[in-house]
Amino acid sequence: MRDPYAVLGVPKTASEKEIKSAFRKLAKTYHPDANPGDAQAGARFNEANQAYEILGDKDKRAQFDRGEIDADGKPRFQGFPGGNPFGGGGGGRDPFGGAGGFEFRSGGDGGGGESMFADFFEQAFGGRTAGGSGNTGSRRSSGFTAARNASQKGEDLKANLKVRLEDVVSDEKVEAVFPSGKRLAIKLPAGVEDGQTIRLRGQGQPAPVAGGTAGDALVTIEFVEHPRFTARGRDLLLDLAVPLDVAVLGGPLPVETLDGRVSLRLPPWSNSGKTLRLKGKGLTTKAGGRGDILVSLRITLPAEPDPALAEFLKARQPATAD
Repeated sequence: MRDPYAVLGVPKTASEKEIKSAFRKLAKTYHPDANPGDAQAGARFNEANQAYEILGDKDKRAQFDRGEIDADGKPRFQGFPGGNPFGGGGGGRDPFGGAGGFEFRSGGDGGGGESMFADFFEQAFGGRTAGGSGNTGSRRSSGFTAARNASQKGEDLKANLKVRLEDVVSDEKVEAVFPSGKRLAIKLPAGVEDGQTIRLRGQGQPAPVAGGTAGDALVTIEFVEHPRFTARGRDLLLDLAVPLDVAVLGGPLPVETLDGRVSLRLPPWSNSGKTLRLKGKGLTTKAGGRGDILVSLRITLPAEPDPALAEFLKARQPATAD
């Protein structure tokens, strides 16, 4: 993958807020639902997700900046000082003083460079079996081979998961379905955000070799549009119709929240546009709390004409000269 800073279009000095903002902008632009059938947009979306996996994590970003992991999040092999294990000069020089590059030959009698380097790595990372002796004894897998195999990671699985706002505040698990047909029931973390990607370690494809690690499952969350609420951060906005008599006289008014019905007490003489707050009824926060519901009042007339109300209002109209 390309340099994650270049993918998100931010400098290496960018703050966490700038990185998050750049990612959300790209995720919105290239989201598969906004670009159906556009493979290039899908690739850009996945690339932005992968870049944010590195730069959105404080520890991984530090590791990448130090050169300890690559743009895919995999460890880099640092090699030996000076380019070879014997402290020689440039990386292309023969460690035994020659000017040419390394030359490995197979099928030798144990005296060639291949045998020498096999012995070197075997001594550094592992040993021979007790019965082994040079050319004829069977050798167990060296530590070097084991380390190489361990770095062989299975492919990651990716899926988009549409969730309702009710799912965000619920303790129930939601099911993610991957293109391979695999299904995973997951618990949404507190404070989960629209466009956020959740990484499930070891839930991807198996490792291609024995001793490797399985890939991860990457689940990108997408909030489904709600029929009543609009999310603003961790708060929810609600436009609530209020009968004229309740607006004038005040009194209890039922409100359907994500958790069920509650009663909102309206003060007398409440005008349209007035905003009331239902505390702790919004979306979950990363700190473990909840946002609020901000209720905007909209005064409505009775569904059917009310003759008494009409006569009352006529009686209050100022007299007009004939």
